[in-house]
Amino acid sequence: MKKQVESKNKPTKTISRRQFIGHTATAAAGMMILPRHVLGGPGYKAPSDTLNIACVGVGGKGSSDIRSISTENVVALVDVDLTQIARFLSSDRNTPEQLAMYKKANQYQDFRKMLEMEKSIDAVTVSTPDHTHAVIAMMAMNLGKHVFVQKPLTHTVKEARMLAKTAKEKNLVTQMGNQGHAGEGARLLNEWIWDGAIGDIREVHCWTNRPIWPQGIDAPKEIPSVPSTLDWNAWLGPVSFRPYHPAYHPFSWRGWWDFGTGAVGDMGAHILDQPFWALKLGHAKTVQASSSTFTKDSYPESEVITYEFPKRGEMPPVTLTWHDGGIMPPRPDELEAGRMMGDSGGGGLFVGTKGKLMFSTYGDNPRILPESYMKEYKRPEKSIPRSPGIQTEWIEAIKAGKKSTTDFSYSSMLTETMLIGCVAVRVQEHKTKLEWDGEKMEFTNLPEANEFLHFDYRPGWSL
Repeated sequence: MKKQVESKNKPTKTISRRQFIGHTATAAAGMMILPRHVLGGPGYKAPSDTLNIACVGVGGKGSSDIRSISTENVVALVDVDLTQIARFLSSDRNTPEQLAMYKKANQYQDFRKMLEMEKSIDAVTVSTPDHTHAVIAMMAMNLGKHVFVQKPLTHTVKEARMLAKTAKEKNLVTQMGNQGHAGEGARLLNEWIWDGAIGDIREVHCWTNRPIWPQGIDAPKEIPSVPSTLDWNAWLGPVSFRPYHPAYHPFSWRGWWDFGTGAVGDMGAHILDQPFWALKLGHAKTVQASSSTFTKDSYPESEVITYEFPKRGEMPPVTLTWHDGGIMPPRPDELEAGRMMGDSGGGGLFVGTKGKLMFSTYGDNPRILPESYMKEYKRPEKSIPRSPGIQTEWIEAIKAGKKSTTDFSYSSMLTETMLIGCVAVRVQEHKTKLEWDGEKMEFTNLPEANEFLHFDYRPGWSL
């Protein structure tokens, strides 16, 4: 098995290639990339048209992220657990062409070693647990690499703020992996709301069926042996050391304060994204939460988080409420008997002065309520450019030197909104509606809450 070695299959690195791929992609699109029909017919793909991409995180969502960018040259696969790489390479979901490329890719357990060794890469995908998103993305961006990071963008508010700042300073093409943002449903929803289909909106409810992993529990006391294929120290990354346990890796890390962001961090990136985009939300003014019991180690099994947003231009102030763990908002009177609210994964409801608009998880299937109103509604012309898919959109944006739709300037703000909700859950014992100053990045009426906006990294780790 190849591991932490320099690639023997790297494309020749030349000055011209670095001029037309990477952080100089704008110049590339305008000057260097020749039309495919000139170079070799409609099916030909010029080397200058192909990105070298390293993929950090191969298991779980990482596997589909890798397949989604396989039009490019995958030169490195990184996972702290080598069994995840082996499982990925043996999957029957890979086409023969994909598998041939993946087997040529160098394999690493530590992303830092990969970034040191792989000098030819143009971009990096990050599909790891939440607590390592920021350190991986920041190191890649500091080396001038474009980055795609799975949702939620970061584990802390400060991390989100710093990633957005660095991406802007270095003029890199970035994207967060909330795939519903690229969907047709999200675009229809926006176009209808902006058309005034349900009037002014002052109230929104969002919900999910998560968590589907254990929460509200104590950390395990047993200390099993670390699997020989797992680099546990690399898995922990910047967080405080604790012994390995299968309760954390490979699946249930989302439910632990140290590693995940709970249900709102998991699905808020898909479901809160819809009102965030459609209503042009920015910093919340206040946030408060109530929940079932939680522990010092783990998120609660269920929670309700309520945000208040100020007026934005002609849009009125709006109250946005998040529900999870089986808690649902009141069923709207306009919803026909026997009809599900959203879908099995969750959904959302906009309450307007002229009606209500419901959508499913990922923004799918937007419908004005009741259905008779939906049938009567004259839809406006489509005005938002359609997306080829969240990963493909990112790749095309790199090559064209353009901005993607959920780049870090947008997704950092969405992520911050989710994360201040997590803070509100942790400090609910104070029985205070938290007042949030987004510009200063602080809670102004409860200083104790500010300690949860970031945490001290372990020695050897930094942004």
